[in-house]
Amino acid sequence: MVKGSSAKKQMVGQLYNNLLKLFEELESEVQVKKFSDKIEVVTSIEQVDKVRSILLNTSGIEQILEALQFDNMETLDEIKVQVGKIVAEELEGKTFVVRCKRSGKHPFNSSEIERTVGGYLLAHSKAKGVDLHNPETTVRIELINNQLNIITDKHWALGGYPIGTQGDILSLMSGGFDSTVASYLTMKRGLKTHFIFFNLGGIAHEIGVKQVSYFLWSKFGASHRVKFISVPFDDVLTEIFRSTPETYMGVTLKRLMLMAAEKIAKEMEIDALLTGESIAQVSSQTLRNLALIDQASNMLIIRPLATMNKPDIINIANEIGTRRFAENMPEYCGVISKNPITHGSYKRMEKEAKRFNYEVLDKAVEDSKSIYVDEIIDDITQDAPIEVVSSLDGSDYVVIDIRGEEEPIETPCETLNIPFYKLKTDFKKLPQDKEYLLYCEKGVMSQLHAQYLRDSEERENVRVYRP
Repeated sequence: MVKGSSAKKQMVGQLYNNLLKLFEELESEVQVKKFSDKIEVVTSIEQVDKVRSILLNTSGIEQILEALQFDNMETLDEIKVQVGKIVAEELEGKTFVVRCKRSGKHPFNSSEIERTVGGYLLAHSKAKGVDLHNPETTVRIELINNQLNIITDKHWALGGYPIGTQGDILSLMSGGFDSTVASYLTMKRGLKTHFIFFNLGGIAHEIGVKQVSYFLWSKFGASHRVKFISVPFDDVLTEIFRSTPETYMGVTLKRLMLMAAEKIAKEMEIDALLTGESIAQVSSQTLRNLALIDQASNMLIIRPLATMNKPDIINIANEIGTRRFAENMPEYCGVISKNPITHGSYKRMEKEAKRFNYEVLDKAVEDSKSIYVDEIIDDITQDAPIEVVSSLDGSDYVVIDIRGEEEPIETPCETLNIPFYKLKTDFKKLPQDKEYLLYCEKGVMSQLHAQYLRDSEERENVRVYRP
């Protein structure tokens, strides 16, 4: 629900522009038409699945009606025959009703269309009968001037607001369940969500976080370019060990992350920070400790998961496709939680905070690296590029399909099916005297995982297959 016609007009305009951007990657042209109460997307039958997928994952869309469209429908006879061709078979053994919306000038009204089409369907199908109140099937049609739309399916979409209407936010991203779901929720709400990652010393962890950030952006936010910022936090961690008592280490680390994120957000002219914190989930997330953490920043901090239960968070992660990433995210345990404080003291926190050398934090912010999310693959592979193989003729490679599909890609070589979330463990079991090619649909995941295997497992026998 949007109050105010000007705000609604702005949002519809933004959604229209977002869709134009998202449909650029499709093979053939998709027409997007903007009306006062809807947006119409016209595509060929061949591209329906791809268009539907994009629409279902675009924030700001509440409902999608899928329709077959026919022009030059001028008479009731033409309309009833065309509707009969499309729906008669589906009515077999069922009760039905016809519902029609009409706009334009016609010598008949909506009720006449419903009666005429209903009578024709009853006579020319094996339907059980007409039921105006509790039908098993509703035949929905729209007539706009001489254009007939026969509604074939209805979908509930993401809802929320179009990205680009609610400003920018900087998400503190660890790659686990909470931060990925929180990022999804702000994207769904229309916020242009950038990602900041605090690297505590693990190369594999950073690659994993870049991977899930790319996934979230490409699925839910690709209408806008967003940034991924990596902040080297290993020296900050060393300084925490030097200056902070063990019981306050966890809270101190979170405070320093907020302080660093605030500095970077201000440079980017971003007004708010996002975290995946949930009250009482871990020791640093008790209400008192969250209050202590908040003291470190004057910036607005959004916590969409604050009152959500973990099973609910995991369910959302499962629905949006980030669960497998979170479950297999390489971790680097930087702070040992030994007797962590659960109800910290404001006075004690103020005292401990003064012991920290903030020049170390300033240096970490200064050394941070910022790239656009759509440049992640090039960034990961620029130091040690992974060779891409496009032809398998006469080769002796073993192709590993990492998509997680039941049927692996067909190749002239030996082909294995190992989903990306099992690759870390299963690859070790394979003979290491062979050359392996990782395959995924777009070549993104395969690049990331090939790089990960080379960096963490020191495997040089891994390349990427991109036919």
